[in-house]
Amino acid sequence: MSALRLPYWSLSPDAYKGLGATKKALEKSSLGRELIELVWLRMSQINGCPYCLTMHTKALRTGGMPDAKLDSLAGWRVGEHFDARERAALAWTESLTHVDHTHAPDDDFEPLRAQFSDVEISDLCFAIALMSAFNRLAIGMRQ
Repeated sequence: MSALRLPYWSLSPDAYKGLGATKKALEKSSLGRELIELVWLRMSQINGCPYCLTMHTKALRTGGMPDAKLDSLAGWRVGEHFDARERAALAWTESLTHVDHTHAPDDDFEPLRAQFSDVEISDLCFAIALMSAFNRLAIGMRQ
């Protein structure tokens, strides 16, 4: 990858701090760090962000996620390593990551209701939106 284009974190410190505040708020979510990191890793796979891929894979490995589960994340729909809660979150992640094509259909939203509280669904949406922003910053600025 090419050299850093711009140090966005120091050029726009207030905006960057806002993203950090959102991340800090999500650390308190009942979704749990592992699920949030899993969602962030999947989004980073889709968006092709090498910086974020490394960071989230490392966090999940450090947290004890088995290699077999990490290795099969891109094929989670047909893999056996993911429970219903993870599958609902991953489907919603993909739906919102590709919102230009999916328009966030009810078929992807409804399974969330069976697995998550309204607050957790809201937190999940914020987690997805936050990683979307971070991916675009890291890719766009060549972090």
